[in-house]
Amino acid sequence: MDARLQVTDANGRRVVPVDKTIFLIGRRTAADLQLVNADVSREHAEISRDGIRYLLRDRGSRYGTFVNGEQVTERELSHGDRIRLGRTDAIELVFMTEASSSTHISGLRDIGSDADLRQMAAILNGLRALGSGRVLEEVLTLVLDSALDVTKAERGFIMLARPDGELEFKTARGRGRITLPGTSFTTSAKIPREVFQTAESRIVGDLMEGNLAGHHEGTIAIGIRHVICVPLSVNPMGAGAAPDLSGASRVIGVLYLDGRERSTILSQQTKSSLEAFATQAALAIESARLYAESAEKARIERDLLVAAQIQQALLPTGSFETTFVDLAASSLPCRTVGGDFFDYLELGDRGFGFGLGDVAGKGAPAALLAAAVQSNFIAQAPVSSNPADTMTRVNNALLRRAIEARFATMFHGVVDPDGHLSYSNGGQEPPLVLKRDGMAWLETGGPVLGLLPGATYEFDSIALEAGDLVVICSDGVTEARNTAGDEFGRERLIEAMQGCHGSKPDAVLERLFAAVKRFSEGTPQGDDITGLVLRYRGRPN
Repeated sequence: MDARLQVTDANGRRVVPVDKTIFLIGRRTAADLQLVNADVSREHAEISRDGIRYLLRDRGSRYGTFVNGEQVTERELSHGDRIRLGRTDAIELVFMTEASSSTHISGLRDIGSDADLRQMAAILNGLRALGSGRVLEEVLTLVLDSALDVTKAERGFIMLARPDGELEFKTARGRGRITLPGTSFTTSAKIPREVFQTAESRIVGDLMEGNLAGHHEGTIAIGIRHVICVPLSVNPMGAGAAPDLSGASRVIGVLYLDGRERSTILSQQTKSSLEAFATQAALAIESARLYAESAEKARIERDLLVAAQIQQALLPTGSFETTFVDLAASSLPCRTVGGDFFDYLELGDRGFGFGLGDVAGKGAPAALLAAAVQSNFIAQAPVSSNPADTMTRVNNALLRRAIEARFATMFHGVVDPDGHLSYSNGGQEPPLVLKRDGMAWLETGGPVLGLLPGATYEFDSIALEAGDLVVICSDGVTEARNTAGDEFGRERLIEAMQGCHGSKPDAVLERLFAAVKRFSEGTPQGDDITGLVLRYRGRPN
């Protein structure tokens, strides 16, 4: 007695002969019947032949094997038995031993719309289970084309909820797998809104009946009379999601079908099956939407990593020395890219120039403006007569391309071989000068850069001796906070620098950053942290 299985799954409906003594069913490629679904184990079940008897055995599957709705570990199969693997009915197996057509098996519902809709649910369930990378537009098109093919409706629309709760047309299709042009359409506004708000389906047999006509004059005018609309709901108990104790599903939109002919659109059986299908469709739509969001997030992260590499390349090396000065500098952005910068350059007879800046804000916008400030600084410093002149030139250059509410603070100094340090401070945290017998703050300068037209800047000077240090840092250092909400401040900066006179700049900078890290341990970094330490080595021989 020959046996076979009628299989309905994501690949459609087909008949598979049971032509082995041990017939293996599972997800693995070597199975006699391979079924790809999250509920199907690699070796889920087997059908063994014993004479004229066929025995179904579960092979320790994760979600169980069922015959006619009853879970079994072993069961002798009879003609017409329905086999379900796991929790989902997206895959249906019917055992057959007689030569009769599968469409006449006792108890097998093969009524056109209902069977086809269950098949569509199987397709989308398989799509979701496999974690398909389809883009959202493809999933929406698949949903509508499948629903239109089965219901014989003339038009189909998927409306998804915007963040403000209003429904928005996402896809519009017509019978024959055609895309309806446009972004707005003449449909009922009342019915989809009610379905979305109540999460209950609506079937309207005739828009001319009752008090509906007054709300649907435009729809009636183009000949549309019959409507079915079902909610697209996502179950909160989806895989990997935390349980929602309220048990309420989340409605993400509606599936709306209409037409001039009744076809099967008004069937109660179609409504029930379409609701089941819409649940699977909603999961596929949500999966595709989350996939798109994840892909976009990953793209942005890749772009930011590239931006961070470019930003680091724009900064000079973190250490440098000449015959009369040496320095160390570093910048730690609080995000992938930051708004702080440092730079330095040799100015010929004038000596050695250096600067540190901090742009208002964080992240990519601040990084772009920081690059503009840095490039203007490097361009203007060599042609300026003094640090104040440089600050004026940079301020004017930024104002030519002013960005509202965006500005920068910056300190610029020039030290010559004799230890004469001239400087100008444009709103930057005042640098600390550590001398052998004391200290000083460098505050002379002017306002922030890129904000005030006509701003004027002053410069001052201070004499350095061998071993003296100039410690410049952004406000991310002095304004770093601990768990109690206290700021690091200038006093702790002075404390951290005690005993550092004459030390190598890289050791001093490392000590400063370590002090800030200890102080702010247990709190997230709230701002970019940048520091530059310059040591005057004495007049070269």
